[in-house]
Amino acid sequence: MKVMLCVPPGGYFAERWSQGSMMPSLGVLYLAAVLEQNAIDVEIVPSHVLDLSWSDLARKFETDKPDVIGISTTTENRFLSFQLAKVAKQVRPEAFVMLGGPHFTGTAYDTLSHIPFVDGVVSGEAEVTIVELVQALQANDSLRKVDGLAFRENGMIVENRPRQRIPDLNVLPLPARHLIPWERYNFQLEVPGKGMQPAANIMTSRGCPFHCTFCATPTNWGRRVRGISPENVLKEIEHVIERYNAKVIWFYDDTFNYNPRRAMQICDMIIERKLDIKWYCEVRVDLMSRKLTAKMAEAGMFYAGFGIESGNHRVAQDIVKKVATLEQAYTFIDWALEFGVTPNPFFIFSHPTETWEEAQETMAVIDKVKERCDISVAVTHIYPGTELETRACQEGKIPEDFTWTAERDERVIVLPAAQGHAPLYVDKLSWWQISELMFRFAGAKKKFSLLRKIPSVLQNIHSFEDFKRYFIMFLVFTRVKLKKMIAK
Repeated sequence: MKVMLCVPPGGYFAERWSQGSMMPSLGVLYLAAVLEQNAIDVEIVPSHVLDLSWSDLARKFETDKPDVIGISTTTENRFLSFQLAKVAKQVRPEAFVMLGGPHFTGTAYDTLSHIPFVDGVVSGEAEVTIVELVQALQANDSLRKVDGLAFRENGMIVENRPRQRIPDLNVLPLPARHLIPWERYNFQLEVPGKGMQPAANIMTSRGCPFHCTFCATPTNWGRRVRGISPENVLKEIEHVIERYNAKVIWFYDDTFNYNPRRAMQICDMIIERKLDIKWYCEVRVDLMSRKLTAKMAEAGMFYAGFGIESGNHRVAQDIVKKVATLEQAYTFIDWALEFGVTPNPFFIFSHPTETWEEAQETMAVIDKVKERCDISVAVTHIYPGTELETRACQEGKIPEDFTWTAERDERVIVLPAAQGHAPLYVDKLSWWQISELMFRFAGAKKKFSLLRKIPSVLQNIHSFEDFKRYFIMFLVFTRVKLKKMIAK
């Protein structure tokens, strides 16, 4: 039985990957690795990297005749995945076409109800699920035994029990990087003083014990953090250095320092083995210490991401439910700079009940640290399975009959050209105010080109409301630019 794991044309929506450098999907690589481990024929088809068109993919399905076609899906790229499922089913109707990925927490039934070209949806961690599914199909056995799977049976949608998370990640093989055209990804990260360097991504843990209301990680990976042993982390680091010439690592953990003692141990091992590697990770500032910051910098950390989210205490603590404080963030910024690490704080605008005055407090924090940090800002998005989605449904911001499979629903606000195809949460702030905050931030960061966005904007105007939102953004952008010019 042949399995084909696909990423649709267009890949995953992310501004940082629009410049010719792409990050491999670790989820797909892990699935391929466990299939290979179980002697199942598997091929990875990253069509966004191979520049495959829809017709190219149709010919490939027709020629290669896969028995199972799996499609990697996020909330932002889900409509591309639905289109790929349609192409696959039309060309290869006998194949089992399935979707999987972080989008499907709580959306499997909705997807199967509206997308007839999909035979099954995998929710949660899929390494065990995909092996059991392929084995069941091969043996012509009942799919009801496969936990984590939703599928069609005799015209009805069947949702099996949730898949239990893998308790020990050390049982997993290394991601199957050898099955992708590694060089075509051109995955690089910029290191100060060294320029663009070849990079690799590694995920050393899954899960997050914290309760940020907008985040889907606890739903997808669980609140109990499971970590790969430090020894196995080092084996993977050495593997990507030796086999793929990696000079930089992007640790894709939600919280690399969830266990400070473990983080310290990993750093000690990197130093002891004299590995010449630079790396980026995301941390919790309330779990950092000056000693740990120094150790991580010594081991190669050159860039550290962390969430501040809001500069207003009420919004941060009561609405977002952050544990870390603004004072702890300021302290970590000082430590990071002391040891030559670039701090990368994340901010979000348009939280529930956030007022203009409270948003100004966030902007004041950005202005305070902008010369010392590399800042990231977004508008609040609504993702399936989050506490924020539940709130949005209760408030009517997500209508009762909303489906995640409808590409255009004028009752929800999306901004595909700028923020991806996930619904935006808009509450107390007007669209003019949100636009002003975003363009003021863009001015602070000094990395924004409106002209580059125009083709994408024009492609995504489908209604008068779309036109009005983009027109307001244009007016605000012009106003911010003029104010800046006059100030000079």
